[in-house]
Amino acid sequence: QVQLVESGGDLVQAGGSLRLSCAASGSILSIDAMAWFRQAPGKQRELVARVTSSGRTNYTDSVRGRFTISRDNAKNTVYLQMNSLKPEDTAVYYCNAALVTQSNRYLELWGQGTLVAVSS
Repeated sequence: QVQLVESGGDLVQAGGSLRLSCAASGSILSIDAMAWFRQAPGKQRELVARVTSSGRTNYTDSVRGRFTISRDNAKNTVYLQMNSLKPEDTAVYYCNAALVTQSNRYLELWGQGTLVAVSS
């Protein structure tokens, strides 16, 4: 069974930092893009940052310069370093990955979500 497991969400004060991790496990042949999305209460899920297998990154405007996405291909893990957190960053953060399994199935997976709460 292929799955994504996230960790790192917490309650933090404005201006603080958090690091989210998401590890893919199971019979994985390769992973293409990995990304972080977030969903705040009453809002639609939005893309926060994405990193391709070659390391190319893109960010939504509201986090550019404060958040950094990275990946460790040897560990099938993607990270999101979040600095200078603001109350409006409060949301459930979801990991997303596009991958190919050992049986040559293409899958797009979601993690279970991890809560980031930023107090003012």
